[in-house]
Amino acid sequence: MEKLKQSKARYYADKLAVPSEPGLTNAQLMLTNHDLKPVEPERRQWGPWNFVGFWIADSFNINTWMISSSMISGTDGISWWQSWLCVWIGYTIAGFFICLTGRIGATYHISFPVICRSSFGVWGSLWPVFNRAAMACIWYGVQSWIGGECVTLMLRSIWSNYKDLPNTFPSQSTNTRDYVSFFLFWLCSLPAIWFPVHKIRHLFTVKAYFVPAAGVTFFIWAIVKAHGIGPIVHQGGKATGSALGWAMVKGIMSSIANFATLIVNDPDFARFARKPKDALWSQFITIPVGFAVTSFIGIIVSSSSAVIYGGEAVWNPLDLLGRFLDTANSGERFGVFIIATAFALAQLGTNIAANSVSAGTDMTALLPRYLNIRRGGYICALVGLVMCPWNLLSTSNNFTTYLSAYSVFLSSIAGVMICDYYFVRKGFLQIRDLYSAQSSSPYYFTFGFHWRGYTAYICGILINIVGFVGAIGRKVPAGATYLYNLNFFCGFIVASTTYYLLCKYFPIPATSDVWMEVGDDIRNPSVAYGADDELDAASEGSRDRYGIKGDEEAGVRERKLGNF
Repeated sequence: MEKLKQSKARYYADKLAVPSEPGLTNAQLMLTNHDLKPVEPERRQWGPWNFVGFWIADSFNINTWMISSSMISGTDGISWWQSWLCVWIGYTIAGFFICLTGRIGATYHISFPVICRSSFGVWGSLWPVFNRAAMACIWYGVQSWIGGECVTLMLRSIWSNYKDLPNTFPSQSTNTRDYVSFFLFWLCSLPAIWFPVHKIRHLFTVKAYFVPAAGVTFFIWAIVKAHGIGPIVHQGGKATGSALGWAMVKGIMSSIANFATLIVNDPDFARFARKPKDALWSQFITIPVGFAVTSFIGIIVSSSSAVIYGGEAVWNPLDLLGRFLDTANSGERFGVFIIATAFALAQLGTNIAANSVSAGTDMTALLPRYLNIRRGGYICALVGLVMCPWNLLSTSNNFTTYLSAYSVFLSSIAGVMICDYYFVRKGFLQIRDLYSAQSSSPYYFTFGFHWRGYTAYICGILINIVGFVGAIGRKVPAGATYLYNLNFFCGFIVASTTYYLLCKYFPIPATSDVWMEVGDDIRNPSVAYGADDELDAASEGSRDRYGIKGDEEAGVRERKLGNF
């Protein structure tokens, strides 16, 4: 009977397992599957215009629309043009970091969890991967709740009585109307998770046309309704001197922090690029332009709202659309419906790009034998539903502030990852070894963990930890607050500098003394031990191309330093 139970359990376990490459060991089955392997040429379908469409689509969302609100309306508020300048500077810097991480994925066609193995070890990479997956699941629920607010506006545009839907919920955290809207948005999002990442680009192409068009329509509508652009563009800032300087610094850093997750997970999309150049200028130019234009529209529309309703500016576009509905005729109701639909599509695209694909890719790395990106994406959606995001958003503990502040700790991961690739290894990766659990692998380090990477990661966190506590409501020294105002840079610089110095004085294997990217040689990405394919020939081919005849002449360290 015991054998029968074991055989049945084995049968169902095998049925649940995702397809994998033949010849893999049990340890390798915990490190690879189809979604984790380097992307083969047939799936490298993202060209430069796909990345342009992706970032135009991503820039038109509610968070970007409102990003200038805290800069302008705060106690030490700055003028609209100063806040807009902060957006330009912040997102230009973010675009630079995006290109740095994206190039790794576009060159070697591997995702963030696999890249992490180079700097944190094949098993040590699981913590930063889990870290990001958990946050992506939480954010999926929060963003879905905001998407539900868009659905509420859509349904109110059709049935005005939907606003007064009877409440059957005993909880005061939400009501029947808001929950139904949230669930409808969550349910309608599920089909988008089904499609492979290399095909989901079509969703962003549609979004790139429809959502900006609706945003511009909203922009014109608000100006016409107000008979002008409102008082915000005419008022000066309240901050002067050092207060003005720090206010602008915080504005720039809030723009970068808003992008922290995408900086880390850009390789998840960039690995589908046809060639590295496709993921360079298309991203570096489109990101600051797209987000700055969206922010500008948000500033002008909010400024116009102050004239329309004779009071404070309404920064949340959904609140403003709700006010439009209160006195709307049939034509205006249709306009609100279209714009609310565009915002719902914007939330869907943002949720897919920043959360669903990220969590799915990370969960694939956590349990590759049984999870792929599609299954991981659905688990992310399920967690987003059962976590009851309305409870988090209704509490007085500033949970959204905590989530936003927590994202800056991703700067430590980015610092280690970028330093490892560009300054320590100089672009050289031995791809098959990233999928190897053998102790001889140059990425196995000490029992699969890289102590240098973790030391640098912790140092990058420690520089911000006191200021982080202050950001969530505790009293901390002023110096810690000033440091935290530069949170992303502090975490990134400390982590990357620490990692570089540790690797300099305690050298690691599989590095190059000359710049040597070998991703172009990968054609048939088999990762099984002993497989005879281009992965083995990659390094040799690149050395021939560079006129390098030997390891010593190239300065390439491959497994020569042990696994220290």
